[in-house]
Amino acid sequence: MVARIVCGKSIRGVLNYNENKLKNAEASLLLAAGFPRDPDHLSFKNKLHRFEMLTRQNTDTRTNTLHIMLNFSRRDELDEGKLKAITFDYMNSIGFGEQPFLVYQHFDAAHPHLHIATVNIADGGRRIETHNIGRHQSEKARKEIETSYNLIRAEDQAKETAYTLQPVNLDKIMYGKTPTKAAISAIVREVVDSYKFTSLPELNAALRQFNVRAYRGTEGSQMFQKSGLVYQVLNEQGQAIGIPIKASSIYGRPTLKNLERKYTPNESSRMPYGQRLKHLLDKAIATTRGSIALQEQLQQQGIRMLFRENIQGNVYGVTFIDNATRVVYNGSDLGKNYSAKAFMARLPKVATANTTPQTSAATQKNYPAHNQPVIEIIADILLSAKHSEHNEVPYRKKKKKRLQID
Repeated sequence: MVARIVCGKSIRGVLNYNENKLKNAEASLLLAAGFPRDPDHLSFKNKLHRFEMLTRQNTDTRTNTLHIMLNFSRRDELDEGKLKAITFDYMNSIGFGEQPFLVYQHFDAAHPHLHIATVNIADGGRRIETHNIGRHQSEKARKEIETSYNLIRAEDQAKETAYTLQPVNLDKIMYGKTPTKAAISAIVREVVDSYKFTSLPELNAALRQFNVRAYRGTEGSQMFQKSGLVYQVLNEQGQAIGIPIKASSIYGRPTLKNLERKYTPNESSRMPYGQRLKHLLDKAIATTRGSIALQEQLQQQGIRMLFRENIQGNVYGVTFIDNATRVVYNGSDLGKNYSAKAFMARLPKVATANTTPQTSAATQKNYPAHNQPVIEIIADILLSAKHSEHNEVPYRKKKKKRLQID
C-alpha cells in the first residue's frame, strides 16, 4: 500500500475535486465517518458544513486540510468491507480516528485507490499536529496494515507501478518463429495467473490477444467427455496451427479442473474493477461517434471488446477485456446496458461497422501492441520463451502417437 498525505488550506477545494469525480461516475462515496447521516443522504452543503464547524473554531490555523490518498496493488484482494476496515485502522494510527472524514473510492486508474478528506482542527479548536506525519505516523501505519491485511508492500508496488506505466511492444508468437511449447507455456502461465476470468470463453478472450487458445475438443469427443484440455497457436485467421500442447505438461498444470477452481474466487476479486470498466465504456460511447473512434479510445485505456456471432451472423454476446486491470467480463455480467444488443443500441454504428471485424481473427490488427498498456507477460515474452527456466526441449520430428487425455 502506498500512502500519500497532502496538507492544504481549502477543504472546499478537496471536496470539489472528489465530488466532481462522484458526479462523473469516476468515484463513489465509500464512507462518511463522524457525520450524522448516511453517505447517500449527504449533500455537498452537509459535508462542507461539518468540516467548517471545526475550522471556524481555530481561524489562526490556515493550513487546516488533509487530502490523503491510499493506493493499492492490482494484486490485492479487496472489497468494500476490507477497504473500510483498512481506512479506519489507518486513520486511527495517524491520530485522526476521532475526526470526521470522507472516503471516496476512485475508479479512474488501473489500480484500486482511495481519497480521504478531513481537517486537522478537533472539536474545541485544538490543532492536530501534522508535522512529519507522512514520515512518521503514516509510514508506521502503512507497514502495519500491509502485514495485517496481507497487502502488497509499498516498495514492491512502486516497482510494479513504474513498470506498468511503460508501454511495451509485445510481439505475438507465430508458429515456426519461436519454440512453440515454450512460447505457449510462458503466455498461458502468465495469463492464467494474472487475469481474472470466470469461464473458459473468458480465458480464451484474453489468450486470443496473443494468438493462443485453450481447446477442449469437439463436443462429444473423447477428449471433451474426459475434460481434457490442450493449448494451441492460432494464425491471423483464427485457425489452429502446429502441435497442440497438453495442459498437464505446462508448469502449474492449467488443466480444465484447475481452471474451474479459479472461477468463483475470480468472480469476487474482479468486482472492484467492474465500475472502472463501465465508466470507461460509458465515457467512450458519450464522447465518440462511430466504431473506429470508439475502438481507438478504448484501446488507449487498454480495453478490447469482442463480439460473438452465431452461424447466421447475428451477434449474441460481447466480451470486454480490460488489460490494465487484467479483468475479463461478459457484457451481460456488467449489467443490462452492456449486453451485446443493448451496447450496440447505444452506439448503433458499432453494429454495422464493427461487428464482423470484432468476431474475426483479423480484429487483432486493429489493436497494435504498442498502443496497449503493459501486460505483465515477462519483460520480453519471446526471449523468456527461448530461455525457459524449465529447459523445454525444442520440437523434433517424432513418430505420431495418440494424444493422451489429461
